[in-house]
Amino acid sequence: MNITTARCTIREFTEADIDAFMRYRNDEDWMRYQGFKGLTKAAYTEALCGEALLEEGRQFAIVDTASGQLVGDIFLKRDDDIYWIGYTVAPEHSRHGYATEACDAVICWIAEHGGKTIVAESDPQNVPSIALLKKLGFSYLKEENGALIFALDCESVQRSDEIA
Repeated sequence: MNITTARCTIREFTEADIDAFMRYRNDEDWMRYQGFKGLTKAAYTEALCGEALLEEGRQFAIVDTASGQLVGDIFLKRDDDIYWIGYTVAPEHSRHGYATEACDAVICWIAEHGGKTIVAESDPQNVPSIALLKKLGFSYLKEENGALIFALDCESVQRSDEIA
């Protein structure tokens, strides 16, 4: 997958991204609501740069196109026509609209590639993540294992002309 928006490129990870990824993923305070943290560089490199299918779950890099800097990541997992999505933005790039822009583009990509439903989960205390899901059009479904589960029907997705 390679998606370009007005400011971002969503693409596969490269080894050059790992140090920047580790800086925010290993920040225990910043990542208090998320998993996939606290690993070694070798473990991250293997997980992010190795072969992984969407059916197994895969992280994609969110890169600021102008600067080339990694600003965050998006997780996708496909189960037939249902996709799970997760997202993280580095603290120094938060509250600049990167998560909204990247998620919106990925949601459109999923809808254009046969996805019927997109599901996301959030810790009940992660207010910014819940607000983003609602802004993107997700609806609350249920609480499961201490997480709030949200879903988006791809039929309602507005296709974007900005996606390459």
